[in-house]
Amino acid sequence: MAGNFGELVLVLGDLHIPQRASLIPEKFKRMLVPNKMQHVLCTGNIGSRQQYEELRNLAPNVHITAGDYEFNAPTFTSTANNSDPSEATGGGNGPTSTPSAFPESKVITVGEFRIGLLHGHQIVPAADHSVLDMQRRKMDVDILIHGHTHRNEVVEYDRGAYHINPGSITGAWSTLPNPVDKSTDITPSFVLLAVQGNRTVCYVYELINGEVDVSKTEFSKRVSDESDGVNPMGGGLLGV
Repeated sequence: MAGNFGELVLVLGDLHIPQRASLIPEKFKRMLVPNKMQHVLCTGNIGSRQQYEELRNLAPNVHITAGDYEFNAPTFTSTANNSDPSEATGGGNGPTSTPSAFPESKVITVGEFRIGLLHGHQIVPAADHSVLDMQRRKMDVDILIHGHTHRNEVVEYDRGAYHINPGSITGAWSTLPNPVDKSTDITPSFVLLAVQGNRTVCYVYELINGEVDVSKTEFSKRVSDESDGVNPMGGGLLGV
């Protein structure tokens, strides 16, 4: 289904449904057509069993790490696909006190990239890139995906090594102010990675004033190639 875009990886997190947000914005939701992507990577803080099930139905490979306000998931259950299983036993209104079935971190290989996934509340100071890079090196990955701040970010910290934060797809409020202007405003966002071998195109989707805005970053494990400039969520690929 990915066609010439290679493997498509949906990256999202910090939904907090229904505790901090009621739903995924409609303009985003209609883009998330089941089985248009090959992978879903979620940084955690889903909010409920229902949201977990919805994520499971989006792609054959779904990977989720535990957030700090995760709905409790103390037991594993078998699933039909490669999803992380869970059983909801808590409401997710406060920091999780019961160990979650979702792991603290995961490493996934897509194309030639090793991708590390974690929520990000483990990083102190929050979203500090020197600490993130220490974590990336510890996990031995090319790309480290993290959340927690609810603000999207794509940063090349070391040559060929990237830190990607998809933000909050629902625009859920955060207790962490923007480090630049100290505002608490959150823009709903998510990320799509189009991976072909050692080449990745990273698309950031933001909902700004009711309209979807897309920005793009291209990178490679070695030498970056010129992008063809085509948006994989345009032209009908995901129905946009």
